[in-house]
Amino acid sequence: MEKIVVFTGAGVSGESGLKTFRDMGGLWHEYAIEDVASPEGWNRNASAVLAFYNERRTSVLAAQPNSAHEAIARLELKFEVIVITQNIDDLHERAGSSNVIHVHGEILKARSSVDSSLVYELNKPTIELGELCEKGSQLRPDVVWFGENVQQMEACLEHFATASRVITVGTSLTVYPAAGLVKKAPFSAEKYLISPEAQKVPYGFRFLRGQATTVVPHVVTCWLAGRKPV
Repeated sequence: MEKIVVFTGAGVSGESGLKTFRDMGGLWHEYAIEDVASPEGWNRNASAVLAFYNERRTSVLAAQPNSAHEAIARLELKFEVIVITQNIDDLHERAGSSNVIHVHGEILKARSSVDSSLVYELNKPTIELGELCEKGSQLRPDVVWFGENVQQMEACLEHFATASRVITVGTSLTVYPAAGLVKKAPFSAEKYLISPEAQKVPYGFRFLRGQATTVVPHVVTCWLAGRKPV
């Protein structure tokens, strides 16, 4: 079965009403990165970090998948689809995508602050001080902070390298190392960058200007019908 890799960033979640981090008016204009998204910030004030992510988690639980998420899930009717996302929400899964790799972690999970292999599903919107893992350390969000390694990069590289079609949508391609994945897509693959604007289009990609909720369903409809998007 032909493989499609869909690489998504904050812009897709933003169209479901979730605040993005880097855009004007985004979360990094309200909070200092080093305070709420770094191991150093956690060591200084774990309570503030937990409060920040508890608020994000509540917003995620209230949000709904949009037409871009739903269209991506429909691709599984005809193709092998791997969604590689920089987003920490679960909107792809709720829309029906069955193979999603979160390179920056998942906000609806907690993990041990001393052993990153101990990951737990959350059944409530908050993590509180005093909630411990089985090794007795404080639980933290299962989210990749600045200075930490992104997740499952080897698997992502392999998926990109073996894709026959690639959609990149909702990402500025400025957050590395994840943004470097697009360079691994085969020269022969059919490749699209979907965005309202693009500072730089990766080599070999065709730029489709517009919102994810408009352009992604169009591309998906074309592919399911056996034709190229125009």
